[in-house]
Amino acid sequence: MPTTELPHALATRFVALDVHRQYLVVGAVDLQQHVVLSPRRFGFAAFAEWATTHFTHADAVVLEATSNAWLLYDQLQPLVAEVVVAHPQAVKLIAAARVKTDSRDTIKLASLLAANLIPAVWVPPQEVRELRALVTHRNRLVQQRTQAANRLHSVLQRHNIDPPPGTPFAVHQREWWLALDLPFAEKLRVQQDLSLYQTLEALIQESEAELGRLSTCDPWVQQVPFLVQLPGLGVLSAMRLLAAIGEITRFPSAKHLVGYAGLGASVHQSGETNRGGRITKEGRSDLRGIMVEAAWVAVEHHPHWKAQFERLAARIGKQKAIVAIARKLLVTIWHVLSQQESDSHAQIEAVTRKLLNWISHTGTIPGKKRDRLLLLYDYLDQLGLSEEVEQVNYHGSTYRLSERQKQLRATQQKG
Repeated sequence: MPTTELPHALATRFVALDVHRQYLVVGAVDLQQHVVLSPRRFGFAAFAEWATTHFTHADAVVLEATSNAWLLYDQLQPLVAEVVVAHPQAVKLIAAARVKTDSRDTIKLASLLAANLIPAVWVPPQEVRELRALVTHRNRLVQQRTQAANRLHSVLQRHNIDPPPGTPFAVHQREWWLALDLPFAEKLRVQQDLSLYQTLEALIQESEAELGRLSTCDPWVQQVPFLVQLPGLGVLSAMRLLAAIGEITRFPSAKHLVGYAGLGASVHQSGETNRGGRITKEGRSDLRGIMVEAAWVAVEHHPHWKAQFERLAARIGKQKAIVAIARKLLVTIWHVLSQQESDSHAQIEAVTRKLLNWISHTGTIPGKKRDRLLLLYDYLDQLGLSEEVEQVNYHGSTYRLSERQKQLRATQQKG
C-alpha cells in the first residue's frame, strides 16, 4: 500500500535527488516511467541556481533523509508541487539491486516516486528541528563527560585509590587529584581529563539552561505542563520527549506512538501460529530510553504506578515489568498531550511543586508577568486543577493568593 499520497493530477515529472556529502545527482521520469531527465551531477551551489530555473509546479521531488535533507527540502518546497523525504532503509528494501551506481539509484528513486511507492518520513517544522539539534548536542556532551569520568575512575581503580568524599570531579577536588602520586604521563592525563570533565559540565549546564528557556516559549510552553504533571518527568525530560515526538497530532492513536518508540510487542503470525514476543525496539531509541528512566522514577514515588509495577513484576519479572510500565506511561502521555487534559492519577501537591520548580529555575514566559504564584495558577488552569489548590506548600513555606492576585486572575478570566 502506498505510504504517501502525491498530487498525481498536478505532477507530470517525478524528480529524484541522490544526495552525497559533496554533490548530488538529479534525474527524472514521467508517469509512464520514461526517463525525461538523464542523471546529472551538481555541486550544491550550482544545483540551487539550476533549481530556480528548471523546476515547476508540475514536478514532484523525492530525496532520501540525510543530514542536509531539511535544507534541500526548504529550498525546493516553494518551487514544486511536492517534496517527499524518503525513509532510506525502507527504500533500500524496495529497490535492492546488485548493480549500484549514482545514475541507477537516481532513476530508480524517481520511478518509485512516479509509482507512489515512496515510504516517506515526517518532515519536522523548524522549531522541532532546532529543539532536536539542541537535545542531540546536549546528549553528545553528556556522553563525552561520562567517558572522561570513566577514565578518571579507571585511574583510581588501577592504583587501588579510594575516590575523594563528596562529588569526586567538583572544582574544589582539583587539588586532591593533582596531588596523587602518579607517573608523569598518567598525571598529565588525569589533569587533562579533569579539565575536560569540568569544561563539559559547564557546557551541559548552558545547554540545559537553553532547554529551560525554550520550555517557556511557544510552542513548548503549551505542552510542558501536561508532561511535568506526570511522575518521572521534569522539564528536561519533557523537552527531550517533545523533541523526539515532534507534533503529537501526527500520531492518530496511542498505539502509533508506542510503535514509534519501539515499545510495542513483536508479533509472529503464520498459518495457525500467532504469538507475541519481546518489544520491537524499532523506532526512536532515545524516546524509549527516556520512558524507561521515567518509569523507574514513577514506580518508586507514585502509588498508582508502584502498585502496577509490583503486580506485573510478580508475574513477569522486574525487567519486563518496567518496560510494560514505560509503555503504559507513554500511552498516558499520548492522552494528556492529544486531549490536553490532566492525568487522572495526578497528585496535586507533587504537580504544584514540580511546576513551581520549573518557574523558579527557568523564569517566567518572556514578555509576560513575573508573578510566580499567578503563573503557577495559569498552568494549573491549563491542567484543569486550579480549583483543587487553595494553598501551595513549597520548600517549607505556605503560599496563598492575595486579594490583589485574585482580582487580577478574575480580570484575566473575564478578558
